[in-house]
Amino acid sequence: MEQNNYPHTDQKNTQEASIEQMLAPSALPYHLPDFAAFKTELFLPAFREAMRRHDQEIHAITQETQPTWENTVEAMEEAGQELNRVAAVFFNLQGTDSSPELDAIAEEIVPELSAHDDAIYQNQDLFERIQAVEVPEDEESQRLHEHLLRAFRRRGAALNEQGRAELSSINQQLSSLSETFGRNLLADTKELAVRFDDPEELAGLGESGIKAAQAAASDRGVEGYVLPIELPSVQSAQSSLEHAASRRRLYEQAGRRGADSNGEVLLNMVQLRARRAELLGYAHHADYVIEEETAPDATAVRRLLEDLAPAAAANAAAEYKLAAEAAGIVDKDNEVEAADWPYWEEQVRRRDYDLDSAKLASYFPLDQVLRDGVFYAANRLYGIEVIPRDDLKGYADGVQVWEVKDEDGSGIGLLLTDYFARPSKRGGAWMSSFVDQSELLNTKPVVINVMGINRPSDGSQPLLSLDQVTTVFHEFGHGLHGLLSKVRYPSFSGTSVPRDYVEFPSQINENWAFEPSIVRNYARHVDTGEVIPDELLDAIERSRTFGQGFATSEYLGAAIIDLAWHMLSSDETRKISADPTSIAEFEARALANYGLDMEHLAPRYRSTYFNHIFAGGYSAGYYSYLWAEVLDADGFEWFKEVGATGEAPTKEDMRAAGQKFRDLVLSRGAASDYTQAFKALRGRDKDVNALLVRRGLGGTAV
Repeated sequence: MEQNNYPHTDQKNTQEASIEQMLAPSALPYHLPDFAAFKTELFLPAFREAMRRHDQEIHAITQETQPTWENTVEAMEEAGQELNRVAAVFFNLQGTDSSPELDAIAEEIVPELSAHDDAIYQNQDLFERIQAVEVPEDEESQRLHEHLLRAFRRRGAALNEQGRAELSSINQQLSSLSETFGRNLLADTKELAVRFDDPEELAGLGESGIKAAQAAASDRGVEGYVLPIELPSVQSAQSSLEHAASRRRLYEQAGRRGADSNGEVLLNMVQLRARRAELLGYAHHADYVIEEETAPDATAVRRLLEDLAPAAAANAAAEYKLAAEAAGIVDKDNEVEAADWPYWEEQVRRRDYDLDSAKLASYFPLDQVLRDGVFYAANRLYGIEVIPRDDLKGYADGVQVWEVKDEDGSGIGLLLTDYFARPSKRGGAWMSSFVDQSELLNTKPVVINVMGINRPSDGSQPLLSLDQVTTVFHEFGHGLHGLLSKVRYPSFSGTSVPRDYVEFPSQINENWAFEPSIVRNYARHVDTGEVIPDELLDAIERSRTFGQGFATSEYLGAAIIDLAWHMLSSDETRKISADPTSIAEFEARALANYGLDMEHLAPRYRSTYFNHIFAGGYSAGYYSYLWAEVLDADGFEWFKEVGATGEAPTKEDMRAAGQKFRDLVLSRGAASDYTQAFKALRGRDKDVNALLVRRGLGGTAV
């Protein structure tokens, strides 16, 4: 008996040591997680041990005699770092390399994490201490104090015991349902990927696209060719596929996602969100969410959508007519259905603007876009240098680690790039962080950019579409927001800002993708090395507003559906059935109210696969891309006015403009007032006209 206990004890000690390694700060540069140390079977006990230690830290704060800023607020900011470490790795892995084991862990731990957070924010002793502290006079501390008081109120600290218990139950249910929605969507996305037997069915994708489809099939262990389903309704391959049957298969499969699995889930979420809002004194969930945003309220958001919808719909109708005419040139009997519209729009783009997407892609190999475009622009603007760190390892094959250095050679942080699609990776593109910058914690940032680009089977560089080029720049804009952060408190670090402001830096960064001085540095033909010719750049510029009717309408459609769900009262939510027909009818009514119930044009996301709002934190906030684009369009006009754009801006002008943007926006996170930061940059309040011109809506009155 005694001898049999030794292996058990050794095993227990080994497990405890492994958990400690998962929770402790990494010894790698910049505290990059040692991904090999994170064992799937140990995530659950690691989470629970980290929560136990966090509870102890919070209890210790409440035992201090006299509440001070240091022993209460700053102690709160310092607490929970072990939990942050394990959560950052776990949820990144679940998004990029999902597995049944990780999903099962998430299903169990997510409600526990919600309850853990609620217990902290409903702690009356802690709430009273925060109310009583003397707040330093600097802006960041003042804003943090206001943020904490609001957070405690929004998590139920001001409710009675019964109300707090109900709120915590709602939050746990919502966290679990959100996890279920995302898991169902990922499963459907995998299952509904479209397999083709004959490469002829993929005519129009080009050699690189067909090789990528072949590689996608191989990754799934099947013969032939596979086109994975992307997150939006319209799939990018619809613009290129020459066969209508192939386009239709792809589009219809994308539209089936979540129809049989997510209807009841999303309706339960809508009901619970409405009840939570009412419990906390809000009219509906949209007001609850938008209180934390830069938009004043849900009414202001609805007004913006209402003002833009008529012009967007009119432009889309005109574009459809052009597409139908182009289709009629080929076949008088060919009706341009929803699956076909992107293809015929592409034909009009080729005909009227001499813009061939397949030809363009040959100038955009991924590695060139990244190194000689994205990183080059950041160097010119912000003085930073991004260099590979091949000695450091990511969590999966194809994940690359880069070190970011400042102009003086000092280290800023690390960037991980995970650009290639895998069957285990959820759709879309995003940025997240493993370590947040904080002067209080003495930590530097470690951030990651994720996309789902199909990798050619022969190992060659994928050739990017215009949209993909823009997305690489966009996500690195988020990365810059995290990397160039310079704040004291981790709660305000980097992208920890309102949803309708967080897209401002990323959308600003998109503008540099096709600026002449940048694009000529990276857009070189994959075979010949020839710099992209002026006529192609001119064609891109001439076509900027073409297709914006479609793009704006599908975006507005999704934002309208999001707002419609989340402006319902709890009584109204109970009148809607969870079956697909009822949900489709709800969407149709919402779109019709704005004049966007357009035949052959679907919203960018339908409810059952609207990951942003039911599994991604954008509920009642999908409007934020447009709200931030007002800042972006007007803000980039400032870059033009100060001489940082054009054919040959001087290094000094670009660097000076970039430094000002870095100082006022990128470095400040949530530590400064957002409106004042924009005014300091622009010299005035934002102006919507630049956005209207960009989107071809110049006649719209807002």
